[in-house]
Amino acid sequence: MTGFITHCWKSAGFDLWRAGCWLLGAWLLVCAPVWAQSTSAELTEFKVERQDGSLLLNAQFKLELGPAVEDALVKGLAVHFVAEAEVMRDRWYWYDKKLGAASRYYRLAFQPLTRRWRLNVASEPIAHSGATSSLSQSFDTLQDALNVVRRQTGWKVADMADVDADARQYVAYRFRLDVSQLPRPFQIAAGNQVDWRLDIARSLRLTADMVR
Repeated sequence: MTGFITHCWKSAGFDLWRAGCWLLGAWLLVCAPVWAQSTSAELTEFKVERQDGSLLLNAQFKLELGPAVEDALVKGLAVHFVAEAEVMRDRWYWYDKKLGAASRYYRLAFQPLTRRWRLNVASEPIAHSGATSSLSQSFDTLQDALNVVRRQTGWKVADMADVDADARQYVAYRFRLDVSQLPRPFQIAAGNQVDWRLDIARSLRLTADMVR
């Protein structure tokens, strides 16, 4: 009988903890000033260049975080961004052929003890703890950290040996705020807020001048 009661208490405690997480997630994402600018991103530069046998991507954009995202960051939630690029060759008879691809993952977090911002950058998904084979930098301000995310230069997306100057090819680029990396309660709350909807895409047709 004692074991049954203990099990019930444990189950009830877990349910209360889970409910508390849901409420906390909703509170963190909803309780932010509504008059500030929403999260937005706009590409201001998007080009490729040939260098040392590689096709390099250069992308720069304006990136501003909305109040709900900033508020969640200050309260201890890490935010993840993903940038992806693919070099594709047109094929009329089947799906387009992928000639090269590259990804970059960003994990942004605020450190309350030092009052600094930490940014991890890696070529593979970053663990929630940030402990992975990534480059880690600390910044005094949020804008300084975002400036690194805003400038993606010299990013190798393909080997020139795989690119045919006489074929029809293009570069497909995408940058997004990865809500799937948030804890489950936060994902549900974020789905109802425009501040957490950030997803931009652009494609660039390669010309002979770019790849010769």
